[in-house]
Amino acid sequence: MIFNSVGSQQFRQYGRVITEYDLTDILERMEQTPLPEDVVYVRKDAYLEESHLYSEMKSRMYGESNIQFGYCNGHNDKLNALEYHRSSEVNIAVTDMILLLGRQQDITDEFTYDTSKVEAFLVPAGTAVEIYATTLHYAPCGVDGNGFKCLVVLPDGTNAELGDKHCSGDACTEGEDRLLAAANKWLIAHEDAGIDGAWNGLKGSNISTGGYQR
Repeated sequence: MIFNSVGSQQFRQYGRVITEYDLTDILERMEQTPLPEDVVYVRKDAYLEESHLYSEMKSRMYGESNIQFGYCNGHNDKLNALEYHRSSEVNIAVTDMILLLGRQQDITDEFTYDTSKVEAFLVPAGTAVEIYATTLHYAPCGVDGNGFKCLVVLPDGTNAELGDKHCSGDACTEGEDRLLAAANKWLIAHEDAGIDGAWNGLKGSNISTGGYQR
């Protein structure tokens, strides 16, 4: 697998590097978050939302829409799944990390996706990136066998538990509802990942970054 930089031309179809914010305070706050041996996702963290960056991004990045600051931390070197939202997501790399990305436009009419289309991008520590709404993404992967820490910014309520009943996963016979895994979250899983209740629409290998080392 080729590992591109988020500063490369290739990344521009998936997102952009954000340079207009001071990340010092939020990076210090993220140092206080855990780094487990598996992967943990916390969609909303009050301590992180006390950062001045929260109000700045709410005002400027998301046009005064309500947002949430959370994090995804841990150790991972597998694709496992791909998800998308109806909105951009901001990731801030506290450590070096790798994002495995694809395009929503490449999902088939049967809601499957060929994992050979996935591309890998190295995000250096201290870098903020906007991931566009049509970009497929999931948990980051670590670099040099190390764990990762990533601040995750999304519209408030994203990834919360669904309030209404929906047909989801393999129980669905048709439609995008089979991908709806949480509020504002549509997910396609790989069968090897064993994600309970998920639609196993990823076809091909469950890509591994193979303990990528520079």
